[in-house]
This record gives sequence, structure tokens and C-alpha cells, in this order.
Amino acid sequence: MLTDAHLTHFREQGYVVVPGALSGAQLATGRRIVATMLEQERPEGVGAHFLWPRFEGGHPLLDFYRSIGLAELAGQLLRPDLAVQDPDFAQVATTIPPWPHRPGGPHVDGITPGLPDGTPGTFSMLAGIWLTDHDEPDRGNLYLWPGTHLKFGAYLAERGADALARVDEMNPGPYPDVPLGDPVQAIGPAGSVLFAHYLLAHNIGGHFGTADDVRRETLYYRLQADGHRERWRDVVIDPLLEFRD
Repeated sequence: MLTDAHLTHFREQGYVVVPGALSGAQLATGRRIVATMLEQERPEGVGAHFLWPRFEGGHPLLDFYRSIGLAELAGQLLRPDLAVQDPDFAQVATTIPPWPHRPGGPHVDGITPGLPDGTPGTFSMLAGIWLTDHDEPDRGNLYLWPGTHLKFGAYLAERGADALARVDEMNPGPYPDVPLGDPVQAIGPAGSVLFAHYLLAHNIGGHFGTADDVRRETLYYRLQADGHRERWRDVVIDPLLEFRD
């Protein structure tokens, strides 16, 4: 169960880390699934590598998502009248050391490319399952800019929701010219779950370890509340519209 402190942190900072969300057995299952996928499509060289499995006709990562109760956990962040829809794809994110990279700035997902109808591919929140430890910085940790979900929402409220798709008006990234503040690296043990607001500024961090260190492995699911696509314009100008007080 999420606590009031979790809910407050998510609303104010735009993200929350929930340690111990997965049992040891669930964590082992997730790692086996990913290991099989990476054996079939082996990453080459160092740095960040991604797989994007779609769920048409079912997929082990959709079964895994359902079996660990991720929708129920994420749903505790949403208003009581909203539930989480099943995702239609996942992202397998690995970072292989040594890759001494620091992001120059943040981005927001789903803009380049957008959806076939020309609208941005918005969602409610990003859910990241840490299959390996993130308990020290610079080991493939995600960079986050706290509170920027509210600043981005204010930016869109002033210009209109469709400004989200006007990438040429934003800084390289893409992310708009809003006060970012200092980034933090998401930290915690394997088996943790990170929830991040769709509008929160974020980017990939490097892995400063040696070639003998364990690669970073994370599963990401992009989650939508029921009816999100019908109200996405309202959601991006009022970033807390879908979330619990």
C-alpha cells in the first residue's frame, strides 16, 4: 500500500520510488524474461540499449505486469473513480558499463514521433521496475527534475494543450524553457518501482562502472488512466487532474 507520504511526494515532486514492491520470486521471474529477450536480441557495445516489445496477441511482459499487481499499485496514485488500463507495449532498458554519460537536459515522451492522428502520445504516468540495484548513483540511474510536471503544466495552460506537439518552440530534448532546478538520480534497491508523472522532465543517466560490473536493467510501462486519451488536453494543462489528493 502507498502511504500519504508517497502520494504527497508524487503530487509535489512528480515521482515516487516504492522499495520492496516486488518479492524475490517476482524479481527473479522478471529477470528471466528479460534475460531470454536479450539473448535473442543481444545488445552490442556499451551504453543504453532498448527493446520495445508490443503486446498484440499477448506477451510474457504483459503477463508479468498483471501478475505483480502493478496496475493496482499505480491505481493508488489515481483518483478513486479511475483505474489503470493495460499497457500495449513495454520498454526493456539496459545500460552497459563503462558509459560515463551525463544528460545535457531532459525530454518528455510521446512527442517525436506522435500518434498517427498527429496528437502527442501522452499517458498518465511512467512505471519503472528495477530488476537490478539502483542503490548508488551513476549506475544507469534515471535523472529526474523534481517539480517540473507542474511547471510544464503551467507552460501548457498558458499556450494551450496543443503546444505540447510544437517541438520547434521547445529547447532541444524536447522540453520547454521552464526553470528546471537541479536534477536528482533515482536511487533504490532491485525490486523497487518508480512512478513518474508524464510531464516530469527526465533522461537517461550513464553507468560509470567497469566492464566487470552488472549492467543496469529496468522494465518500463507507460500507463494510462481510464479515458485518458479522451481528456488528454485537459490533463496536460492541469497535471494533477487524474491523481488522488
